[in-house]
Amino acid sequence: MKVSVLTITNTREEFFWLVNYLETVISAELWKASTNATIAHHYRKICQMWADKTCDDLAHLDFQCHDFSFRGMSGMHDVAQAGTGHLLSFKGTDNIPAVLYAQKYYPTVDDYFVAGSIPATEHSVMCMGEQATEIETFRRLIEDLYPNGLVSIVSDTWDYWQVLTEFTRELHSKIMARDGRVVFRPDSGDPVAILCGTGDDSDHSAQRSAEEKGSVEVLWEIFGGTVNSKGYKVLDPHIGLIYGDSITLERAQEILLRLEAKGFASSNVVFGVGSFTYQYNTRDTFGFAMKATYGEVNGVGRPIFKQPKTDSGLKQSARGLLRVIRNGEGEYQLLDNQDWQQEQQGELKTRFLDGKLYNQDSLEQIRQRLASPSHQPSPTGRGSWIERVGDCRVNI
Repeated sequence: MKVSVLTITNTREEFFWLVNYLETVISAELWKASTNATIAHHYRKICQMWADKTCDDLAHLDFQCHDFSFRGMSGMHDVAQAGTGHLLSFKGTDNIPAVLYAQKYYPTVDDYFVAGSIPATEHSVMCMGEQATEIETFRRLIEDLYPNGLVSIVSDTWDYWQVLTEFTRELHSKIMARDGRVVFRPDSGDPVAILCGTGDDSDHSAQRSAEEKGSVEVLWEIFGGTVNSKGYKVLDPHIGLIYGDSITLERAQEILLRLEAKGFASSNVVFGVGSFTYQYNTRDTFGFAMKATYGEVNGVGRPIFKQPKTDSGLKQSARGLLRVIRNGEGEYQLLDNQDWQQEQQGELKTRFLDGKLYNQDSLEQIRQRLASPSHQPSPTGRGSWIERVGDCRVNI
Protein backbone atom coordinates (compact mmCIF):
# COMPACT_ATOMS: atom_id res chain seq x y z
CA MET A 1 0.00 0.00 0.00
CA LYS A 2 1.13 3.56 -0.78
CA VAL A 3 3.92 2.24 -3.02
CA SER A 4 3.73 2.94 -6.75
CA VAL A 5 3.49 -0.13 -8.99
CA LEU A 6 4.12 1.93 -12.11
CA THR A 7 4.91 5.44 -13.35
CA ILE A 8 4.14 6.99 -16.74
CA THR A 9 6.12 9.85 -18.27
CA ASN A 10 5.52 11.49 -21.65
CA THR A 11 8.64 11.48 -23.85
CA ARG A 12 7.63 14.34 -26.20
CA GLU A 13 6.63 17.80 -24.99
CA GLU A 14 3.70 18.16 -27.39
CA PHE A 15 2.14 15.04 -25.87
CA PHE A 16 2.10 16.41 -22.32
CA TRP A 17 -1.58 15.38 -22.13
CA LEU A 18 -0.87 11.71 -22.82
CA VAL A 19 -0.08 10.72 -19.22
CA ASN A 20 -3.45 11.77 -17.80
CA TYR A 21 -5.17 10.51 -20.94
CA LEU A 22 -3.91 7.00 -20.13
CA GLU A 23 -4.76 7.15 -16.42
CA THR A 24 -8.35 5.95 -16.69
CA VAL A 25 -7.62 3.18 -19.18
CA ILE A 26 -4.61 1.80 -17.31
CA SER A 27 -6.40 1.95 -13.97
CA ALA A 28 -9.37 0.04 -15.40
CA GLU A 29 -7.12 -2.57 -17.03
CA LEU A 30 -4.82 -3.22 -14.10
CA TRP A 31 -6.53 -2.77 -10.75
CA LYS A 32 -8.57 -5.98 -10.67
CA ALA A 33 -5.96 -8.40 -11.98
CA SER A 34 -3.44 -6.90 -9.55
CA THR A 35 -5.89 -7.05 -6.66
CA ASN A 36 -6.78 -10.68 -7.37
CA ALA A 37 -3.12 -11.60 -7.79
CA THR A 38 -2.50 -10.15 -4.32
CA ILE A 39 -5.46 -12.00 -2.81
CA ALA A 40 -4.36 -15.27 -4.45
CA HIS A 41 -0.88 -14.71 -3.05
CA HIS A 42 -2.33 -14.44 0.46
CA TYR A 43 -4.25 -17.69 -0.08
CA ARG A 44 -0.94 -19.25 -1.06
CA LYS A 45 0.76 -17.91 2.06
CA ILE A 46 -1.96 -19.40 4.28
CA CYS A 47 -1.70 -22.78 2.55
CA GLN A 48 2.10 -22.66 2.67
CA MET A 49 2.16 -21.88 6.38
CA TRP A 50 -0.04 -24.87 7.31
CA ALA A 51 1.71 -27.17 4.84
CA ASP A 52 5.06 -26.33 6.41
CA LYS A 53 3.63 -27.27 9.80
CA THR A 54 1.59 -30.37 8.96
CA CYS A 55 2.81 -31.88 5.66
CA ASP A 56 5.84 -33.83 4.45
CA ASP A 57 5.14 -33.37 0.76
CA LEU A 58 4.35 -29.87 -0.55
CA ALA A 59 3.44 -30.92 -4.10
CA HIS A 60 -0.25 -30.22 -3.45
CA LEU A 61 0.29 -26.48 -2.93
CA ASP A 62 0.14 -25.48 -6.60
CA PHE A 63 -3.35 -26.94 -6.76
CA GLN A 64 -4.74 -26.36 -3.28
CA CYS A 65 -6.74 -23.32 -4.42
CA HIS A 66 -8.67 -23.87 -7.63
CA ASP A 67 -10.21 -20.96 -9.56
CA PHE A 68 -14.02 -21.39 -9.58
CA SER A 69 -14.81 -17.74 -10.38
CA PHE A 70 -15.59 -17.85 -14.14
CA ARG A 71 -19.39 -17.63 -14.10
CA GLY A 72 -19.47 -14.97 -11.38
CA MET A 73 -17.30 -12.40 -13.16
CA SER A 74 -18.28 -9.40 -15.31
CA GLY A 75 -17.78 -10.66 -18.84
CA MET A 76 -15.08 -12.54 -20.69
CA HIS A 77 -12.36 -9.87 -20.55
CA ASP A 78 -12.83 -9.65 -16.79
CA VAL A 79 -12.77 -13.45 -16.56
CA ALA A 80 -9.46 -13.67 -18.43
CA GLN A 81 -7.64 -10.86 -16.65
CA ALA A 82 -8.84 -11.58 -13.11
CA GLY A 83 -8.22 -15.29 -13.58
CA THR A 84 -4.64 -14.63 -14.63
CA GLY A 85 -4.07 -12.99 -11.26
CA HIS A 86 -4.98 -16.34 -9.66
CA LEU A 87 -2.52 -18.18 -11.94
CA LEU A 88 0.47 -16.32 -10.52
CA SER A 89 0.12 -18.29 -7.28
CA PHE A 90 -1.73 -21.47 -8.31
CA LYS A 91 -1.96 -23.86 -11.26
CA GLY A 92 -5.47 -25.19 -10.69
CA THR A 93 -8.29 -23.45 -12.57
CA ASP A 94 -11.57 -23.95 -14.41
CA ASN A 95 -10.93 -20.63 -16.16
CA ILE A 96 -9.78 -21.46 -19.70
CA PRO A 97 -9.83 -17.81 -20.90
CA ALA A 98 -7.27 -16.97 -18.21
CA VAL A 99 -4.96 -19.73 -19.47
CA LEU A 100 -5.21 -18.37 -23.02
CA TYR A 101 -4.66 -14.82 -21.77
CA ALA A 102 -1.53 -15.85 -19.86
CA GLN A 103 -0.16 -17.68 -22.89
CA LYS A 104 -0.77 -14.65 -25.10
CA TYR A 105 0.64 -11.88 -22.92
CA TYR A 106 3.40 -13.56 -20.94
CA PRO A 107 6.42 -14.97 -22.79
CA THR A 108 6.56 -18.72 -22.20
CA VAL A 109 8.02 -21.75 -23.92
CA ASP A 110 5.52 -23.73 -25.99
CA ASP A 111 5.23 -26.66 -23.58
CA TYR A 112 5.12 -24.58 -20.38
CA PHE A 113 2.38 -25.77 -18.02
CA VAL A 114 0.18 -22.77 -17.25
CA ALA A 115 -2.69 -24.52 -15.47
CA GLY A 116 -4.93 -27.57 -15.44
CA SER A 117 -8.18 -29.02 -14.16
CA ILE A 118 -9.88 -32.41 -13.72
CA PRO A 119 -13.19 -33.99 -14.80
CA ALA A 120 -15.92 -32.72 -12.48
CA THR A 121 -19.70 -33.00 -12.26
CA GLU A 122 -22.26 -30.28 -11.70
CA HIS A 123 -25.62 -30.53 -9.94
CA SER A 124 -27.33 -30.90 -13.33
CA VAL A 125 -25.45 -34.17 -13.89
CA MET A 126 -26.52 -35.55 -10.53
CA CYS A 127 -30.11 -34.35 -10.98
CA MET A 128 -30.38 -36.11 -14.32
CA GLY A 129 -29.44 -39.32 -12.55
CA GLU A 130 -32.39 -38.75 -10.19
CA GLN A 131 -32.41 -38.81 -6.42
CA ALA A 132 -33.66 -42.36 -6.02
CA THR A 133 -30.73 -43.73 -8.04
CA GLU A 134 -28.05 -41.23 -7.01
CA ILE A 135 -25.66 -43.96 -5.93
CA GLU A 136 -25.88 -45.46 -9.41
CA THR A 137 -24.76 -42.11 -10.82
CA PHE A 138 -21.73 -42.29 -8.53
CA ARG A 139 -21.11 -45.86 -9.62
CA ARG A 140 -21.34 -44.98 -13.32
CA LEU A 141 -18.96 -42.05 -12.87
CA ILE A 142 -16.23 -43.97 -11.08
CA GLU A 143 -16.54 -47.29 -12.93
CA ASP A 144 -17.63 -46.50 -16.48
CA LEU A 145 -16.86 -42.87 -17.32
CA TYR A 146 -13.74 -42.27 -15.21
CA PRO A 147 -12.28 -45.61 -14.14
CA ASN A 148 -8.85 -44.05 -13.69
CA GLY A 149 -7.39 -40.73 -12.62
CA LEU A 150 -8.96 -37.82 -10.77
CA VAL A 151 -12.69 -37.14 -10.81
CA SER A 152 -14.59 -34.63 -8.69
CA ILE A 153 -18.24 -35.38 -7.84
CA VAL A 154 -20.59 -32.78 -6.36
CA SER A 155 -22.16 -34.56 -3.43
CA ASP A 156 -24.75 -32.33 -1.76
CA THR A 157 -27.46 -32.29 -4.46
CA TRP A 158 -29.76 -33.98 -1.93
CA ASP A 159 -28.25 -35.51 1.22
CA TYR A 160 -24.53 -34.90 1.57
CA TRP A 161 -24.11 -36.86 4.78
CA GLN A 162 -25.82 -39.88 3.24
CA VAL A 163 -23.31 -39.76 0.40
CA LEU A 164 -20.39 -39.48 2.79
CA THR A 165 -21.48 -42.11 5.31
CA GLU A 166 -23.49 -44.62 3.23
CA PHE A 167 -22.54 -44.37 -0.44
CA THR A 168 -18.83 -44.35 0.41
CA ARG A 169 -19.16 -47.61 2.33
CA GLU A 170 -21.12 -49.29 -0.45
CA LEU A 171 -18.66 -48.08 -3.09
CA HIS A 172 -15.58 -48.57 -0.92
CA SER A 173 -14.09 -51.50 -2.84
CA LYS A 174 -14.69 -49.78 -6.20
CA ILE A 175 -13.05 -46.56 -5.04
CA MET A 176 -10.06 -48.36 -3.54
CA ALA A 177 -9.59 -50.44 -6.70
CA ARG A 178 -9.33 -47.36 -8.95
CA ASP A 179 -5.98 -46.06 -10.12
CA GLY A 180 -6.79 -42.50 -9.15
CA ARG A 181 -8.73 -40.34 -6.71
CA VAL A 182 -12.44 -39.71 -6.19
CA VAL A 183 -12.90 -36.20 -4.85
CA PHE A 184 -16.13 -35.42 -2.99
CA ARG A 185 -17.42 -31.87 -3.30
CA PRO A 186 -19.76 -30.45 -0.65
CA ASP A 187 -21.29 -27.25 -2.00
CA SER A 188 -23.58 -25.81 0.67
CA GLY A 189 -23.63 -24.96 4.35
CA ASP A 190 -20.86 -23.52 6.50
CA PRO A 191 -17.55 -24.58 4.89
CA VAL A 192 -15.75 -24.72 8.22
CA ALA A 193 -18.42 -26.88 9.85
CA ILE A 194 -18.88 -29.15 6.82
CA LEU A 195 -15.17 -29.95 6.56
CA CYS A 196 -14.15 -29.83 10.23
CA GLY A 197 -17.37 -30.63 12.08
CA THR A 198 -19.66 -28.88 14.51
CA GLY A 199 -18.24 -30.64 17.55
CA ASP A 200 -15.28 -29.84 19.77
CA ASP A 201 -11.97 -30.57 18.04
CA SER A 202 -10.65 -32.29 21.15
CA ASP A 203 -13.63 -34.68 21.30
CA HIS A 204 -12.74 -38.05 19.76
CA SER A 205 -15.70 -40.09 20.97
CA ALA A 206 -17.16 -42.55 18.48
CA GLN A 207 -20.73 -41.61 19.43
CA ARG A 208 -20.53 -38.25 17.64
CA SER A 209 -22.64 -37.75 14.52
CA ALA A 210 -21.11 -37.28 11.07
CA GLU A 211 -21.96 -33.58 11.25
CA GLU A 212 -20.11 -33.28 14.55
CA LYS A 213 -17.05 -35.10 13.18
CA GLY A 214 -16.86 -33.27 9.82
CA SER A 215 -16.04 -34.57 6.35
CA VAL A 216 -12.31 -35.14 6.80
CA GLU A 217 -12.73 -37.22 9.94
CA VAL A 218 -15.63 -39.22 8.44
CA LEU A 219 -13.57 -40.15 5.39
CA TRP A 220 -10.64 -41.07 7.62
CA GLU A 221 -12.83 -43.51 9.57
CA ILE A 222 -14.04 -45.16 6.34
CA PHE A 223 -10.92 -45.11 4.14
CA GLY A 224 -8.06 -44.57 6.57
CA GLY A 225 -4.70 -43.28 5.41
CA THR A 226 -1.26 -42.68 6.81
CA VAL A 227 0.38 -40.60 9.52
CA ASN A 228 3.24 -38.51 8.21
CA SER A 229 6.58 -37.80 9.85
CA LYS A 230 5.16 -34.69 11.54
CA GLY A 231 2.43 -36.74 13.20
CA TYR A 232 -0.53 -35.62 11.09
CA LYS A 233 -3.08 -37.84 9.36
CA VAL A 234 -3.17 -37.93 5.55
CA LEU A 235 -6.24 -39.44 3.88
CA ASP A 236 -5.81 -42.44 1.60
CA PRO A 237 -4.84 -41.16 -1.88
CA HIS A 238 -7.92 -42.79 -3.44
CA ILE A 239 -10.21 -40.14 -1.95
CA GLY A 240 -10.21 -36.38 -1.42
CA LEU A 241 -12.29 -33.29 -0.67
CA ILE A 242 -12.82 -29.94 -2.39
CA TYR A 243 -15.06 -27.19 -1.05
CA GLY A 244 -15.92 -24.43 -3.51
CA ASP A 245 -18.76 -22.35 -2.09
CA SER A 246 -18.16 -18.97 -0.38
CA ILE A 247 -14.52 -19.62 0.49
CA THR A 248 -12.69 -16.60 1.90
CA LEU A 249 -9.21 -16.03 3.28
CA GLU A 250 -10.63 -16.10 6.80
CA ARG A 251 -12.50 -19.36 6.22
CA ALA A 252 -9.50 -21.01 4.59
CA GLN A 253 -7.40 -20.05 7.60
CA GLU A 254 -10.03 -21.33 10.05
CA ILE A 255 -10.43 -24.64 8.20
CA LEU A 256 -6.69 -25.38 8.15
CA LEU A 257 -6.35 -24.24 11.76
CA ARG A 258 -9.05 -26.65 12.87
CA LEU A 259 -7.70 -29.52 10.77
CA GLU A 260 -4.37 -29.12 12.53
CA ALA A 261 -6.14 -29.12 15.89
CA LYS A 262 -7.89 -32.37 14.92
CA GLY A 263 -4.58 -33.95 13.90
CA PHE A 264 -4.99 -33.77 10.11
CA ALA A 265 -2.53 -32.47 7.51
CA SER A 266 -3.61 -29.39 5.55
CA SER A 267 -3.20 -31.31 2.27
CA ASN A 268 -6.46 -33.19 2.94
CA VAL A 269 -8.61 -30.40 1.46
CA VAL A 270 -8.68 -28.27 -1.68
CA PHE A 271 -10.47 -24.92 -1.89
CA GLY A 272 -12.51 -23.81 -4.87
CA VAL A 273 -11.95 -20.04 -4.82
CA GLY A 274 -14.76 -18.30 -6.67
CA SER A 275 -16.29 -14.92 -7.38
CA PHE A 276 -17.16 -14.58 -3.68
CA THR A 277 -13.44 -13.90 -3.33
CA TYR A 278 -12.49 -12.45 -6.72
CA GLN A 279 -15.53 -10.27 -7.52
CA TYR A 280 -16.36 -8.56 -4.23
CA ASN A 281 -13.60 -5.97 -4.57
CA THR A 282 -13.06 -2.49 -5.94
CA ARG A 283 -9.96 -0.52 -6.87
CA ASP A 284 -10.11 0.88 -3.32
CA THR A 285 -9.58 -2.59 -1.80
CA PHE A 286 -5.83 -2.05 -1.99
CA GLY A 287 -5.86 1.68 -2.78
CA PHE A 288 -5.19 1.33 -6.51
CA ALA A 289 -5.31 5.05 -7.42
CA MET A 290 -3.34 6.89 -10.10
CA LYS A 291 -2.50 10.58 -9.67
CA ALA A 292 -0.31 13.14 -11.42
CA THR A 293 2.69 14.01 -9.25
CA TYR A 294 4.94 16.13 -11.50
CA GLY A 295 4.75 18.53 -14.40
CA GLU A 296 6.85 21.17 -16.14
CA VAL A 297 5.94 24.69 -17.23
CA ASN A 298 8.42 26.46 -19.53
CA GLY A 299 11.01 23.85 -18.62
CA VAL A 300 10.67 24.32 -14.87
CA GLY A 301 9.50 21.31 -12.86
CA ARG A 302 6.64 21.40 -10.40
CA PRO A 303 5.90 18.72 -7.81
CA ILE A 304 2.12 18.47 -7.73
CA PHE A 305 -0.04 16.77 -5.14
CA LYS A 306 -3.45 16.62 -3.49
CA GLN A 307 -3.96 16.99 0.26
CA PRO A 308 -7.68 17.44 0.99
CA LYS A 309 -8.30 19.21 4.28
CA THR A 310 -11.54 17.30 4.75
CA ASP A 311 -9.87 13.90 4.34
CA SER A 312 -8.32 11.65 6.97
CA GLY A 313 -4.99 11.61 5.12
CA LEU A 314 -5.68 8.53 3.02
CA LYS A 315 -6.10 10.59 -0.15
CA GLN A 316 -2.89 12.57 0.27
CA SER A 317 -0.80 11.84 -2.81
CA ALA A 318 2.93 11.57 -3.41
CA ARG A 319 4.82 14.60 -4.69
CA GLY A 320 7.13 15.10 -7.64
CA LEU A 321 9.22 12.47 -9.37
CA LEU A 322 9.05 9.04 -7.75
CA ARG A 323 11.45 6.20 -6.99
CA VAL A 324 10.74 2.80 -5.38
CA ILE A 325 13.50 1.16 -3.33
CA ARG A 326 13.88 -1.79 -0.98
CA ASN A 327 14.61 -0.78 2.60
CA GLY A 328 16.86 -2.60 5.05
CA GLU A 329 14.16 -5.20 5.73
CA GLY A 330 13.74 -5.91 2.01
CA GLU A 331 10.32 -4.22 1.82
CA TYR A 332 9.35 -1.81 -0.91
CA GLN A 333 9.35 1.88 -0.02
CA LEU A 334 8.30 4.92 -2.06
CA LEU A 335 10.52 7.99 -2.22
CA ASP A 336 9.02 11.16 -3.69
CA ASN A 337 10.46 14.58 -4.61
CA GLN A 338 13.28 12.87 -6.52
CA ASP A 339 15.45 14.45 -9.19
CA TRP A 340 15.58 13.01 -12.72
CA GLN A 341 18.73 10.98 -12.03
CA GLN A 342 17.19 9.43 -8.91
CA GLU A 343 13.94 8.75 -10.77
CA GLN A 344 15.82 6.48 -13.18
CA GLN A 345 17.13 4.34 -10.31
CA GLY A 346 15.38 1.92 -7.95
CA GLU A 347 13.13 -1.09 -8.45
CA LEU A 348 10.88 0.19 -11.24
CA LYS A 349 12.22 -0.84 -14.65
CA THR A 350 11.30 0.45 -18.09
CA ARG A 351 8.71 -1.90 -19.60
CA PHE A 352 7.42 0.26 -22.43
CA LEU A 353 9.16 3.05 -24.32
CA ASP A 354 7.89 4.82 -27.45
CA GLY A 355 6.03 1.83 -28.86
CA LYS A 356 8.34 -0.99 -27.78
CA LEU A 357 8.25 -3.46 -24.88
CA TYR A 358 11.26 -4.06 -22.64
CA ASN A 359 12.20 -6.26 -19.67
CA GLN A 360 9.24 -8.60 -20.00
CA ASP A 361 8.92 -11.21 -17.23
CA SER A 362 7.77 -14.70 -18.08
CA LEU A 363 4.98 -16.34 -16.11
CA GLU A 364 7.52 -18.71 -14.60
CA GLN A 365 9.74 -15.83 -13.41
CA ILE A 366 6.81 -14.18 -11.66
CA ARG A 367 5.70 -17.44 -10.07
CA GLN A 368 9.22 -18.10 -8.80
CA ARG A 369 9.45 -14.61 -7.37
CA LEU A 370 6.13 -15.02 -5.56
CA ALA A 371 7.17 -18.44 -4.25
CA SER A 372 10.37 -17.09 -2.75
CA PRO A 373 10.26 -17.36 1.06
CA SER A 374 11.54 -13.80 1.41
CA HIS A 375 9.02 -12.35 -1.03
CA GLN A 376 6.87 -9.42 -0.11
CA PRO A 377 3.91 -8.51 -2.38
CA SER A 378 5.59 -6.66 -5.21
CA PRO A 379 4.92 -5.14 -8.62
CA THR A 380 4.88 -7.69 -11.41
CA GLY A 381 5.61 -7.40 -15.10
CA ARG A 382 2.43 -6.11 -16.63
CA GLY A 383 1.78 -3.45 -19.25
CA SER A 384 2.26 -5.71 -22.26
CA TRP A 385 -1.24 -4.84 -23.52
CA ILE A 386 -0.02 -1.29 -24.31
CA GLU A 387 1.27 -2.20 -27.72
CA ARG A 388 0.80 0.89 -29.89
CA VAL A 389 0.42 3.94 -27.67
CA GLY A 390 3.89 5.39 -28.30
CA ASP A 391 5.44 8.64 -27.07
CA CYS A 392 5.55 7.72 -23.43
CA ARG A 393 7.58 5.67 -20.95
CA VAL A 394 5.98 3.20 -18.55
CA ASN A 395 8.15 1.96 -15.66
CA ILE A 396 6.82 -1.03 -13.68
